[in-house]
Amino acid sequence: MSTHPTSKVVVFLHSGDYDRVHQGLSIAAAATAAGRRAEVYLFWWALERFLTDALDEPDFPGRDDVSDRFEARSMPTLRALLEHLRDSGLCTLAGCTGSLGALGAEERTAQARIELWLGWSAILQRTAGVTDRFYL
Repeated sequence: MSTHPTSKVVVFLHSGDYDRVHQGLSIAAAATAAGRRAEVYLFWWALERFLTDALDEPDFPGRDDVSDRFEARSMPTLRALLEHLRDSGLCTLAGCTGSLGALGAEERTAQARIELWLGWSAILQRTAGVTDRFYL
């Protein structure tokens, strides 16, 4: 644990794989549960998952056993984790404008409910000095 319990946790999500996005949102949820601020940055395929609203059905290609256990244990979906983060008031969800442009998905931004749209210069400024960073 950080020596500064109020320090920010930053999660960079690039992969859109369900397990990676779930892990990233779980890290942010653990941070907010501890009273820490969390910022989740969405790039490329992770951003695409949010833009297409693919947040409900766990998909683990070729791993039906994991899907079955996931559902049997009532593990939260991406949408449930995201709602928890929003309800906490301690998490900011940010999308990368470069990734958005590369995906050609500018018209889908409203449904994703992403609070901030930033380029790398702004992202680097916001995350400067943060030691608790996770890349997934």
